[in-house]
Amino acid sequence: MNPKRKQRLVILLGLATLAAIAVGLTLYSLSSNINLFFSPEQIAKGEAPLERQIRAGGMVKEGSVQRDKESLDVSFVVTDYENDLEVYYSGILPDLFREGQGVVVVGKLEEGGMLRAGQVLAKHDENYMPPEVAEAMQGKMPTETLE
Repeated sequence: MNPKRKQRLVILLGLATLAAIAVGLTLYSLSSNINLFFSPEQIAKGEAPLERQIRAGGMVKEGSVQRDKESLDVSFVVTDYENDLEVYYSGILPDLFREGQGVVVVGKLEEGGMLRAGQVLAKHDENYMPPEVAEAMQGKMPTETLE
């Protein structure tokens, strides 16, 4: 093989290797930042990973909100009307958060099926429900809430 061609081949192989490494590192860093959505039903079935950040959503169950009087800690239950998910959160809840309303919580699922939330997102108006929550609750909602 011609020495000039050999040099070009080595350079091209080196560039291809560097490009593959860059793409691999990019994909690895992106995969750790992905928050997949899980419904309470999927979590009850064990489809959600433990100790990894996920999004879960549904309706805040009536009578489930319990606030600690000494701190900003709050616990509540997110339901899809068939399965329940217990959520613990420490912080200021959104103004629109209340029982019977749709929420999406971002946090880590712990052993025993409890989600420790780092963020709580409440719906922003009377008629809106996050698409993931609406899809997860399709056919499960009581008829009086389907408007």
